[in-house]
Amino acid sequence: NADIPGVGTVVEGHVHKGRGPVATVLVREGTLSKGDMVVAGERLGRVRAMMTDGGQTVKTAGPSMPVEILGLDGVPNPGDELRVAADLAAAKELVAHRREKRRATELSGTSKVSLQELFARASAGEQKELKIIVKADVQGSVEALTDSLTSLSTQKVKVTVISGAVGAVVESDVEFAVASEAIIIGFGVRPDTKALKAARSTGVDIRTYSIIYEAVDEVKLAMRGLLSPVEKEKYLGRAEVRQTFSVPKVGTIAGCAVVDGTIHRNANVRLLRESRPIHDGRLASLKRFKDDVREVREGFECGMNIDKFNDIQEGDIIEAYEMVMTEAALDEPVGA
Repeated sequence: NADIPGVGTVVEGHVHKGRGPVATVLVREGTLSKGDMVVAGERLGRVRAMMTDGGQTVKTAGPSMPVEILGLDGVPNPGDELRVAADLAAAKELVAHRREKRRATELSGTSKVSLQELFARASAGEQKELKIIVKADVQGSVEALTDSLTSLSTQKVKVTVISGAVGAVVESDVEFAVASEAIIIGFGVRPDTKALKAARSTGVDIRTYSIIYEAVDEVKLAMRGLLSPVEKEKYLGRAEVRQTFSVPKVGTIAGCAVVDGTIHRNANVRLLRESRPIHDGRLASLKRFKDDVREVREGFECGMNIDKFNDIQEGDIIEAYEMVMTEAALDEPVGA
């Protein structure tokens, strides 16, 4: 029936640099029109524009038609239901109801778990379920990682992926992990700054990988108690790029504000754009005003130059880290 308010399913969501939150929606019934007030999961907004997969702008979308929509106040999760609301008040009421329902579920349990604690219990002979939240750069990676991890279940430990979605690890993922006694695994994405701080305060275990088999192998070896000391990344801090300057014979200088932790001179750095790693390298210089400094702490501004890399844009995040030898017990969350 195409003559009722549109109802659809969110297939994928992401943040576009110029357009803001973008959701790919498959209309199931009814008609979705430009200008409609819609609710997608816990996100709401008025449809500013709709495009087909070929990039053509359309004003309406009927049953079985996939479209990208602009205008939501955030990125919905794949699988979320999208509905046309009568007006803004009705949309806000529906979002409030959905959020209240989610929070009531989360508050039913408030304990947390790390992999070290989990496998200690398993070694003592207790049956235990390892719950994992998966975040990845594309939906295909979510599905591949979910299939690979769930296949690791044993008699002692059942591995269950309780949530899988596209996008960076955000604060709500950490809240969900606390409520569900879950760990978070990110593939091709990094946690944002709020998520890092929330994970540190709650003790939630966040793991990030760029190769699927590394994630699977680490979990599998930890389940068997076979992990040996490895060189591991230690998070130091993050800075947000506020301005960029081109200096002859030097390259691009990033004017930054440190938003978490401490940036050390000569640290390893990772450039993140929309929470996705773009480049790994080292700092060539770190300055406060015109002076070279050894470190810059949270709340202060600085200038940075990344060795042999100039593709730096306003809004990028520069993440500093160092490599240390550590016991691979998987008990320290990212950003610890």
